[in-house]
Amino acid sequence: MQYLIVGLGNIGEEYKETRHNIGFMIVDELAKKLSTDFKSDKNAYSTQATYKGRKLLLLKPTTYMNLSGKAVQYHLLQNKIPSENLLVITDDIAIPFGTLRLKPKGSDGGHNGLKNIQDLLQTTNFPRLRVGIGSEFSKGKQVDYVLGKFNADEQKVLYNILEAGTQAILSFVFHGIDYTMNQYNKSFIDNNKNSQ
Repeated sequence: MQYLIVGLGNIGEEYKETRHNIGFMIVDELAKKLSTDFKSDKNAYSTQATYKGRKLLLLKPTTYMNLSGKAVQYHLLQNKIPSENLLVITDDIAIPFGTLRLKPKGSDGGHNGLKNIQDLLQTTNFPRLRVGIGSEFSKGKQVDYVLGKFNADEQKVLYNILEAGTQAILSFVFHGIDYTMNQYNKSFIDNNKNSQ
């Protein structure tokens, strides 16, 4: 059984480790955990790994956020992966910082990357792991906030969030979405006792 795990973000040094790139950061952490390295591929950086008998294709689109669907659509079709085995990891300002929210389907929530994926796949029926980045910005400053780097306090607990995100992905692949939603749809900045 094969899964396509897609972290959303923007390529380029200026976007590295910004809030909008937390999807990239989580799949980078997962690749490290699974001892595999990304290589340049069609519209993306990709790498393959196995976890407990499951095949994983990890993807970081290189098309910039707004065109993420091009990479997702191509690799989904190329590898004949069903959409229920697609997991998209994305930032979300509507969720408190440090909170994970896994869902089997849903709207794009105003997220341009998700919107483009849904437009090209012509469905909203695929799992997504939303990672809360909070909304501590003043009116009109949303873009600056999302494209800004994590502040000093956030950086202290960032590893907990990345670790929880990788564990949630592995749980999704091995245990399925219902179990994983029960275990991981919560905040991971007060404690991280849920690692398996």
